[in-house]
Amino acid sequence: MPDLWWLYAVVVFALAFDYINGFHDTANAIATSVSTRALAPHHAVWLAAGLNFLGALLSTGVAKTIGGDIVKSAQLIDQPVIIAALIGAIFWNLLTWWLGIPSSSSHALIGGVMGAVIAGRGLYALKLAGIQKIVLSLILSPVIALVTGYFVMIILLWVFGRLGPGMLNTGFKRMQLLSASLMAFSHGSNDAQKAMGIITLSLLAAGQIPTLEVPTWVKLSCAMAMGFGTAAGGWKIIKTMGTRIFRMEPINGFAADLNSALVIFGATFLHLPVSTTHVVSGSIMGVGSAQRVTAVRWTTARQMVFAWVLTIPASGVTSALTYYLYKLLFL
Repeated sequence: MPDLWWLYAVVVFALAFDYINGFHDTANAIATSVSTRALAPHHAVWLAAGLNFLGALLSTGVAKTIGGDIVKSAQLIDQPVIIAALIGAIFWNLLTWWLGIPSSSSHALIGGVMGAVIAGRGLYALKLAGIQKIVLSLILSPVIALVTGYFVMIILLWVFGRLGPGMLNTGFKRMQLLSASLMAFSHGSNDAQKAMGIITLSLLAAGQIPTLEVPTWVKLSCAMAMGFGTAAGGWKIIKTMGTRIFRMEPINGFAADLNSALVIFGATFLHLPVSTTHVVSGSIMGVGSAQRVTAVRWTTARQMVFAWVLTIPASGVTSALTYYLYKLLFL
């Protein structure tokens, strides 16, 4: 296959990953507002789709981290390696979506790239210091979200706790429109950049661009793929995120969304990729713990943590096997 066709295939698979990421992670932005009935499901999905698109155009710092901090040099890899990485990530996202498990698209992509690069070029091609930074941000972000979510909820209860339940629910249902919007915008600002980084790395490896700068057409196409994917919805994961971790009232949903958005915006500002799924889950657990620790369904939380731990090795193995299959068929 001509080299240019391999590059076209990378773009197609990367946009497919972004589309799947959109409907896989729709729950991050709207699960709380749907579960508290602050927003009708179809209104929430379209709100999230539009703001995911706008958020994706915010910056390219995370894209440069993905494109520049996983492999030592773009010249060390080729398009089949990147395609194998994307196939591994897509496979894991579709499997966990089908099972209704809120896993991390970010973990799946990082694991997929690592597995494919090791299979295709060896461990020496990985930039271990950059990977350590990325993995550390992925691990710490849900812990930070849990702790800050706890305190955000405590503050809200201290300020508004004396209001009657009716007034409290009505007021925070309206406020959830703002918090859900912030969450959707922040999701786009971080998650869509991961596919941008992969496409830009491929363009650099193919000699199509001189530096690791994200072209405008890449930003727009990834933003559109994320927006369309979000519009498709991901109802199985929405149910898990919205009801199976902690039964939320509007004030809880507002606290979880606001806290998640702030954590994700902070990571985007620092050019660090984070898992929005993990951040939102951590926020919900923190908010629920502020009500009372036993209010959180920790069995569901443990199942989610197991999926998180499994994601990187599972997507990595899938990507490595995909690359070995490519070698058997084409080399």
